[in-house]
Amino acid sequence: MNEKKSYTFLEIKQKLVNYCVYQDRCHQEVEQKMWDYLLIPEAKEEILLYLMKENYLNEERFTRSYIRGKFYMKSWGRNKIRNHLKFKGVTEKLINSCFNEIDGDDYHKTLAKLFLSYHSKIKGLQAYQKNSKTIKYLMGKGFEYEEILQVMEDEEKG
Repeated sequence: MNEKKSYTFLEIKQKLVNYCVYQDRCHQEVEQKMWDYLLIPEAKEEILLYLMKENYLNEERFTRSYIRGKFYMKSWGRNKIRNHLKFKGVTEKLINSCFNEIDGDDYHKTLAKLFLSYHSKIKGLQAYQKNSKTIKYLMGKGFEYEEILQVMEDEEKG
């Protein structure tokens, strides 16, 4: 038998506080988590307001931390980060205002490093095929086409 354990309102509220303390969350993740507890809308509303008032839930902080993490840890480009944040229900306006978390020089250096490392691993292809494969790879990582071309140009100049 697979019975769900039932919790009191305060236990659920504490569980959601812990969920937010463990790692920055966006509203959508918290609302998704609330579904697990079969809360009535009023209870959901009250918990959400409490989490925001006490600063456990802060969409801007979440967005900034997400951008830093995905860029500095996973080397994602702006496009991939933007798409993932949009999927999590973060507004375009908030995303744009938080992209200053990524330093422009770091962005360029990371892209150049990824370019060199991937490009040098490709063997047995013509130069244009190697370039096209590398561009496709870097766009898949979320980097902008113009930025990639700039890095390729810089590399050709040496």
